[in-house]
Amino acid sequence: MNRRRSAVLIGVVGLLGALVAAVPAAMAGKAALQLTWGACPAEVVMPAAVPVQCAKIPVPLDYRDPGGEQIEIMISKIASANPAKRRGILLLNPGGPGGIGIDQGAFLVSRGLPATVSDAYDLIGMDTRGVGNSTRVSCGFTLEDPYWANVPPYAVDDDAVTRQATIAKQVADKCAANDKDDRLRHITTANTARDLDRVRAALGEKKASYYGASYGTALGASYISLFPKTTDRIVFDSNVGDTHLDRAGMRRFGLGFEQTFPDFARWLAARHDTYGLGRTPKQVRQTFLRIVERLDRTPAPDGVDGAVLRYLTFAGLYSELSYGLAARTVQTYLNPVEGPATKQAAPPNPSDNSFTAFLASTCNDSNWPEDVATYRRAVAEDRKRYPLFGPATANITPCAYWRYESYEPPVKVDAKGPANILILQNRRDPVTPWAGGKLLRDKFASRAKLVTAEESGHGVFLVHTNACALGITTDWLVEGKMPARDTTCRPS
Repeated sequence: MNRRRSAVLIGVVGLLGALVAAVPAAMAGKAALQLTWGACPAEVVMPAAVPVQCAKIPVPLDYRDPGGEQIEIMISKIASANPAKRRGILLLNPGGPGGIGIDQGAFLVSRGLPATVSDAYDLIGMDTRGVGNSTRVSCGFTLEDPYWANVPPYAVDDDAVTRQATIAKQVADKCAANDKDDRLRHITTANTARDLDRVRAALGEKKASYYGASYGTALGASYISLFPKTTDRIVFDSNVGDTHLDRAGMRRFGLGFEQTFPDFARWLAARHDTYGLGRTPKQVRQTFLRIVERLDRTPAPDGVDGAVLRYLTFAGLYSELSYGLAARTVQTYLNPVEGPATKQAAPPNPSDNSFTAFLASTCNDSNWPEDVATYRRAVAEDRKRYPLFGPATANITPCAYWRYESYEPPVKVDAKGPANILILQNRRDPVTPWAGGKLLRDKFASRAKLVTAEESGHGVFLVHTNACALGITTDWLVEGKMPARDTTCRPS
């Protein structure tokens, strides 16, 4: 499948993208939809005891044909408890792509969202198109399918990339075979951004504020670039670095692992008497590499190999709260266990629905190389640059064999809109390293200010609760006070 486009086609598609982007914006002057609010689905566990209502909104499957097939988007609302102080709505996205979002308002409340923020806004969560309680998409994955989640397995050599290519093609083929309603091609970040503006219009609001975390920063960057005139106060937390998650963004996971692992190593070195993994950070790193390289050669009897242990450790770097579990996992494989190797254990997998949505969005948003040799070279490069995890994040994905052609290019950052973007970024983040925050700050130029928290882990606002970053974000959302310049917050 040849995915190269001519310059003429790019120009036509770009014009088409501008035209369909204007469709939701044109609704700004129309009356709000008559939404039917009710109880949220019982299977969705709300992490806080707050009154949450849910409703569904129709949106076009294909914004090039706004009068054609409609799908449903489920949203949730936690209404302001103080209408006299209400400013408007705060649209929320927890990340992904593919993450459930209707519980996001309750989650933020459970994490200590200041009452001044929940007084100022109705908190609006959303299951994005294709996900959860919105109209769903499915590749038909089962637990037996040989796929990995967001990150392919660590490739120890060229042969490992070739083996993963076979699996990646099987995954892409399965998605195409199960796409009976021809919906997968329409799961894109740009279309989800258009859905956000439909939600704003359906709620009868002239403008909407927005908080997005992780991939939610890419979605938000698309949203405010397509609809700069209908956005109010914007917060991006832990940044992908663009308007979509592409191959470059995935490869930065390797950088994030390298930059964050030293914090984990220091934590372990201070607890050597407990875990026995090294008395200094250098010793901990050496121990970790010795363990995973041994598992690369000979998997443990329970099936865990070096790729699985690296993946589990990567997940453990999201927060210091998970360091203990990650340490125990590494400690388990400190000494070889005798016995025959068994079938490799499956790594933690997302559900069929969330993984399908993740694939559809990342593969549809941008063009991925199709030749295996490109990935072999990238893996070799990142094995040198980011030896802890780079050969996983540079490995081949199903996007190399995706059956669908993108019908529009990724949204281009609009640096000429209002100066209403607050960018939050931890200095050390395993998934979205600081480089992503700096990239997005540079792209939005005078529209944005960057707040760097000298912290470790994934997430700034209400996650690691850096006092300085918490105060700046709250002041922006409630009072509209933007820092005069980029700011660095010391550790709390």
